[in-house]
Amino acid sequence: MHESVKFTVNGMTCGNCARSVERKLSATPGVSKATVDLVNGNATVDYDASVVTPAALADAVRLIGFEVPA
Repeated sequence: MHESVKFTVNGMTCGNCARSVERKLSATPGVSKATVDLVNGNATVDYDASVVTPAALADAVRLIGFEVPA
């Protein structure tokens, strides 16, 4: 089942930050598309709910040093 989630990502200060978050999310199993908006500080992810959860996506972003508010 494909779903979409949008969440806030704090700590991104430049384009490289946004690309790092986008790459990390895109490389996560079950993710079909990840888009990061640096200006608004958020990420939108299309994913397969049978493979990955929104919590796991947020944890993946946290692992590379950015904050995702609960």
